Amino acid sequence: MHMRGRIYIKTNKPQETAQTLTRVFGISSVSPAKQTTSDLKAITDTALTLAENTVQENTTFAVRCHRVGTHPYSSVEVCRELGKQILTKLKQRNPTVNLTAPDTTVTVEVRDKEAYVYAETKQGVGGFPLGTQAKTVCLLSGGIDSPVACWLTMKRGSPTIPIYIDNSPFTDETTKQKAILTAKKLQEWSAGYIRKMYIVPNGENMKTIQEKAPARFTCLLCKRLMYRIAEQIAQTEKTHGIITGEAIGEQASQTMHNLYAIDEAAKLYPIHRPLLGFDKIETEALARKIGTFEISIQKAKGCTAAPSQPATRARLNALLEAEENLNVAEMVQGALRAAEVLRL
Repeated sequence: MHMRGRIYIKTNKPQETAQTLTRVFGISSVSPAKQTTSDLKAITDTALTLAENTVQENTTFAVRCHRVGTHPYSSVEVCRELGKQILTKLKQRNPTVNLTAPDTTVTVEVRDKEAYVYAETKQGVGGFPLGTQAKTVCLLSGGIDSPVACWLTMKRGSPTIPIYIDNSPFTDETTKQKAILTAKKLQEWSAGYIRKMYIVPNGENMKTIQEKAPARFTCLLCKRLMYRIAEQIAQTEKTHGIITGEAIGEQASQTMHNLYAIDEAAKLYPIHRPLLGFDKIETEALARKIGTFEISIQKAKGCTAAPSQPATRARLNALLEAEENLNVAEMVQGALRAAEVLRL
């Protein structure tokens, strides 16, 4: 049932249901409540039962009341009556009233002929419901940053399709499994939207880059190739953008000079970087919140193709010149032909 500002769900498992709903984007808070009628005696009886289970010995409490509709009592009268009865019935527990910072708040919401009583509010994730914005694809590495970038995009209502670019043999199987596990963890937040991920082999392309391009450009040319691969998948999936976990200065390839130089590779879709201004501490805090941190910090082989002295101020013309020695179109298509769609 839905009323303005509220959605009511009837369930035999209120705590479990409430906890699940806190992971649904668009919900700001959830309160497991007891339903009764708008009759004042029915309200006080229900609220007293709730207070018995929540107001502990030598603690403070407050009563709040919100009403919608016309009733033979005011909100203040409800608070006074219920507060008086709690003090009387729980006298042996020695409760006291504290309207500023109570240990327990008993809340009564009266909506026309119905009333709802609760003493607990669970914080929701907020944002917009998934599906209210267009789909995107997300380059998901399995590290700390990219799952958080994907999650932040989902929080604003945009369903995402994860893409893992597999640089094996320069990375190992553990890296790939981390990416799959983070995608499955994000699936828990997706309300059924994340059903698959793309795994695209890119190792042969990395060998070609190492053989034919300056070593200092290896990571930048790889990233440009990733964008092109992601664009083709985005076109297939009819999405409206590419999400990455890049943040300014977080890696050598992520300086503002380099981000400018690699962006040019994306011709069809914008590159969105939700973490652009985040520092690592902020990103790690969100990773812990969403449940991907422990997965992302598992030991794995770093990419051995990364040069010892990467370019940090690459010029676009220099990258375009390096790509003249590469058959970029065939590299992209070859990777896509070998891509696997993994059902999560």
